[in-house]
Amino acid sequence: MAAFDTKEGVISPGGIGFDINCGMRLVTTNLTFKDVKPKLIKLVDTLFRTVPAGVGSRGFVKVDKKQFIEIMESGVKWCVDNNYGWKDDLKKCEGHGVIDWADHSQVSEKAISRGLNQLGTLGSGNHYLEIQLVKASNIFDEKTAKVFGIHTPDQIVVMVHCGSRGFGHQIASDYLKVFDQSMKKYNIQVNDRELSCAPFSSEEGQKYYKAMACAANMAFANRQVILHRIREGFEKIFNKKAEEMEMNLIYDVAHNIAKVEKHKIDGKIKELVVHRKGSTRAFPPNHDELPSSYKKIGQPVIIGGSMETGSYLLVGTEKAMQETFGTTAHGSGRTMSRTQAKKQVRGEQLQKDMQKRGIYVKAVSMPGLAEEAGLAYKDINEVVDSLDKAGISKPVCSFKPIGNIKG
Repeated sequence: MAAFDTKEGVISPGGIGFDINCGMRLVTTNLTFKDVKPKLIKLVDTLFRTVPAGVGSRGFVKVDKKQFIEIMESGVKWCVDNNYGWKDDLKKCEGHGVIDWADHSQVSEKAISRGLNQLGTLGSGNHYLEIQLVKASNIFDEKTAKVFGIHTPDQIVVMVHCGSRGFGHQIASDYLKVFDQSMKKYNIQVNDRELSCAPFSSEEGQKYYKAMACAANMAFANRQVILHRIREGFEKIFNKKAEEMEMNLIYDVAHNIAKVEKHKIDGKIKELVVHRKGSTRAFPPNHDELPSSYKKIGQPVIIGGSMETGSYLLVGTEKAMQETFGTTAHGSGRTMSRTQAKKQVRGEQLQKDMQKRGIYVKAVSMPGLAEEAGLAYKDINEVVDSLDKAGISKPVCSFKPIGNIKG
């Protein structure tokens, strides 16, 4: 996380990340493990077929350039207006699923051509769609959990982790080249090319900021249409409407993003451009940007572990606002490179071992699956314990994976 004064500071594509608004989305159901276990394989197989994953995957939502421009500038609203979501979904997204300073005229034709066919795709790497179980013993704050819609022992939830795909990557690449040149003009020097930057108030800085917002809005929309497919898949397998199964969005939170926010510095409120790369918002109770239903408890924080160990739902705190500009970790983080993981793990064997332990996983690529083995990640429990002890986010409950789709 890095925060800069909007008048005197900089903005950096590398400080935000190439997968702009790679984020997390968490959805409840009123189903229990008893309901899902007999149909788990069929459910995962159905979602694997209907939610495209992997490098080069093409989205199931077909749009033309005019529609894609609308998506770039309106985010989740476009999805809801076009029957890919519920009105309540808008309320439960960070910033209502849109960054309103987006301007498509600052996005290259190459980026648009890459993004046109990617709406409704998971991608690859550490991106996933996961069916999870919450045990009663893993609910640490029962009152807060109930507000979020988690209320039943052995309840099933669904988590999605993905972002703006090649569209966001192209925007970051485009502006990295622009900033390489502009640093000379502004007499800025950095030790690493990927930290190329420009003054936030400069013409180059503002153009990137508006283009980055377009990628962020596409990512919000991407996760929204995937949620639509998830609801359809559950309806098909359980022969019930998604509304009957209470498939409500708990929250959609972004990471790999920069936003202008107001924070207190030395007793004065200042406007800052806050970069979060591999980190996420953790706003406290009564913050202006929270949905009304969460005002009293704070912002949901979704933290992914590994496909073998599980994930957490936390809540933001006032201490985070005071010490980390309202920021916390977004996941457990890797302990080894992807190459190293592939040397130690065989994807096919990992898949079999996981199924023996009650986790049914479908993957586009077995080497890709090996890269995501649990041993390649830090212990999520230790990470969350550190965040809790630091006081920058408080655990509400943890989830155990039972079904997973990997790109």
